[in-house]
Amino acid sequence: MPVTAPVPGSTLQAFYEGADVPLSSGPDRARRQARMLAGLLHGLAGPAVVIDLGCGDGSALAVAARQLAAHRFAGVDWSAVALRRARGTGLAVLRAGVDARSLPLADGAVDVVIMSELIEHLVNPDQAVAEVRRVLRPGGSLLLSTPNLAAWYNRGLLALGFQPVFSEVSLRGVYGRPGRMVAGHLRLYTRRALAEFLTASGFRCVTIAGATYHDVPRPLRPLDRAFCRWPSAASILLVHAMRA
Repeated sequence: MPVTAPVPGSTLQAFYEGADVPLSSGPDRARRQARMLAGLLHGLAGPAVVIDLGCGDGSALAVAARQLAAHRFAGVDWSAVALRRARGTGLAVLRAGVDARSLPLADGAVDVVIMSELIEHLVNPDQAVAEVRRVLRPGGSLLLSTPNLAAWYNRGLLALGFQPVFSEVSLRGVYGRPGRMVAGHLRLYTRRALAEFLTASGFRCVTIAGATYHDVPRPLRPLDRAFCRWPSAASILLVHAMRA
C-alpha cells in the first residue's frame, strides 16, 4: 500500500483506503524482492535492520523475512488497514507520517530501506527520500523499484499519440492508454531522471537494472524480458543505491 499525502478534500487518502485498491504487491514482486535482499545481505556481519516503506499487507516482506531469518524486518505504512494485515503475517510494523515525511526511527538506525513501487505515488518524493537517508546508517542501502516512463512500449505509444502506460490523468478511470486499473501514480521516472534525482538526494547509485511487468500481454513477454538487458527501456527500474 503506497505511503502518500492527502490533497485538499483527502482525495488521495480516500482513494488508497478504498476496498478496490490492492494491498498486496503480488508473488512475482515478492520473490524478486527476496532475491535482491538475499544478495545484498549475504555475508553481512550481525543481524541487519531492514524496513519496507509502503509495505502494504506485508506479504512481500514476509517472504524475505522467512528466507532471511537471521535479520530484523519491519513493515512501515501510513494505512491502518494495511498495517493490521501486515501484523497478521507476524511482522513488526510501524506507522509512518503521511507521504513518509516522518519515520518513527532514529538517525542511522537502519541498514536497508525498501521502496518497492512506492515513489511514483508520493506527493513529495524529495522529503521522503531525505527521510530515508536520515534513518539509513552511513553506507546503508536503498532498494527501490518503480515503473519506467521510457519503457519500450511507452516510446511507441507516445509516438502514436497515446498516454504512456503507468501514467494517469484521473483517479476515477483510465483514459487514453491501455489498461483498466487506476493505481494512483503521481510521478513517473526515466532511468536518467531517477539516477540524477537520487544522486542529488545524497545517494550513490550502485546498480540500475530492468525487470518485467506482469501486465504485458503474453505474446509480448519474451520481448519484455529481452528489454531487461537495456534498463533504460525496461518496464520496471530496479535500483540499488547507497547513502553517500
